[in-house]
Amino acid sequence: MMEDGNGFEVLHYLREVNAGPLVIVLSARQDVQDKILTLGLGADDYVTKPFSPIELVARVQAQLRRNRPHSTYPVKVIRLNKFELDIDNYILRNDGMLFHVTPVECRLLEFFMQNPDRVLTKREIYKHVWNHENFDANNLSVFISKLRSILEPTKDSPHYIQSIRGIGYRFSGDGQ
Repeated sequence: MMEDGNGFEVLHYLREVNAGPLVIVLSARQDVQDKILTLGLGADDYVTKPFSPIELVARVQAQLRRNRPHSTYPVKVIRLNKFELDIDNYILRNDGMLFHVTPVECRLLEFFMQNPDRVLTKREIYKHVWNHENFDANNLSVFISKLRSILEPTKDSPHYIQSIRGIGYRFSGDGQ
């Protein structure tokens, strides 16, 4: 559906010239025969429009995991309750859903997940996550609020990140 040819021709040419590049086809064509032909011509994946950008990122990451040489560096992943935190890629999986988190959110979650059911003071959290003693309670509460929006089933009664009045927070490790 391009003005000077079609994707089938481009894919065929790519595979004749060089079998190496990873090819994920994005197409408005949803017919099964088009998908089969495209994959048969050497596409690594086929995604139909409209598509979720998060799904596309997940598919690219899956292809890269399958196609790149294994790294000597292990990917650091922490699992607790229904959560899986990929620290190297700043990705949180919550009950099968994928969320991209910022580096600060990732460090905060990592600290919580490494210390389940333990009351952590605001100063202790701030020192670990921001790496300095002088803490900003408002800054911390903004990040706690962001994480709660991803983690908690209901906003009104947080279960995983519990506020301990006047002290700090506790991350529940009970799996409920």
